[in-house]
Amino acid sequence: MTVLEDEAAAFTVAAGWAADRIGSITRWDVPGLGDWDMRALVGHTSRALLTVEQYITIPAESESADRAEAYYEAAAQMVAADEAAVLQRGIDAGVALGDDPAAAFADIADRVPKLLTGHPDALIRTIAGGMWLRNYLPTRTFELVVHGLDICAAAGLPADPPEPALRRTLELATSLAVRRGDGPCVLFAFTGRSALPTGFSVL
Repeated sequence: MTVLEDEAAAFTVAAGWAADRIGSITRWDVPGLGDWDMRALVGHTSRALLTVEQYITIPAESESADRAEAYYEAAAQMVAADEAAVLQRGIDAGVALGDDPAAAFADIADRVPKLLTGHPDALIRTIAGGMWLRNYLPTRTFELVVHGLDICAAAGLPADPPEPALRRTLELATSLAVRRGDGPCVLFAFTGRSALPTGFSVL
C-alpha cells in the first residue's frame, strides 16, 4: 500500500464514522462548539471533506507545505488573523447542508472518499499553498476525528473513532506538539507525571 492509499484509507473510515455519529443528531439549534451551534459545527466538519473535493481539481506549481504539520502552522496564522471568517465559513457551510443536514453530510462522506480511489498523488493548491495530496489528507482525517469528537460531546454520543483514523490523528497531534517545543510537556501528561496546562492546545 502506498502512502497515499494508507492516508486515503484513514480518511475514508473517519468520514464514515463522522457520518454515522451525525446521523444520530436530532437537534440542530443546540450549542455545538464555541459560537457554533450544532448545524454550524457539522457544517464546519463537512469542509474537511469538501475541501478535498475542491482542491484535487486545482494543481499547484510548487510545494509550499511539505507535511501536514506545516499546513497547521500556516493555518494557525490565518485563523489568528481572521477568526471571524472561520466562524462565518462554518455557519455558511451549515446552512448549505439544507433541510436534512445529516443526510447531506452522509452524501458528502460517501461521495468524496470515492474520488480518491485510483487517484494519483498530486501537487494540489490548498489554503497553505501547494501540497502533495498524501500530505494534505492527514489534515482532513484530523479535522474529521477532532470535530467528530466535538459533535459527540455536544450531542452526548459515543466517542469511539475508528482506530486507524484515531491513531493517525494522535500521531499528528504529537508531532505538532514536538514542533512547538511542547513534546516533554505532552509526554509527562501521557505518562501521568503532570497535567497539561489549562487551555493547552497543539494548534
